[in-house]
Amino acid sequence: MKEDTIRLVRKAIKGNMTAYGELIAEYQVYLYKTAFLYVKNEADALDAVQECVTKGMLGIEKLREPRYFKTWITKILINCIRQDRKKAQTISLDEYVETGIENYIIEEKVDLYDAIDSLSGQYKAVVILFYFQELKIREISQILDIPEGSVKADLYRAKKQLRKWLTDGIHEKEEKRYAK
Repeated sequence: MKEDTIRLVRKAIKGNMTAYGELIAEYQVYLYKTAFLYVKNEADALDAVQECVTKGMLGIEKLREPRYFKTWITKILINCIRQDRKKAQTISLDEYVETGIENYIIEEKVDLYDAIDSLSGQYKAVVILFYFQELKIREISQILDIPEGSVKADLYRAKKQLRKWLTDGIHEKEEKRYAK
């Protein structure tokens, strides 16, 4: 983390809300993308980020180590999303096009996101944080409060499930296409 960012975090911890606002401005795209990958809809993603920012503002003084701000705020965001999902057990699946993955045709993207949605909560979290947000194993471990070995095992199992889901799905589509 940059020294300027660490200074901002220290100021925010001491109660400087302008510094907190600058931190949020710095991480807003990251937070939104993370939330969107979970909820697949703009309004819910924005709601989750807004709730996360509010909870972060109210609890920033509890952050002990400024260099872990990103990990801390990500953890808050994921908890906000999980709480919202418990409240409203249905999530709409809108068509989603991630700008960072332009190499895939839309159908393949939808298949990939459907496959990720089929994963259990823990597997889904590690896949999103590792592959889409490019966090390190150690950071994911801290965010999810699980050992690094568990993160690695979850990634392995999630990839195995994704591979099976995607290959089975491709075979089913080909069978339907040739049956016509």
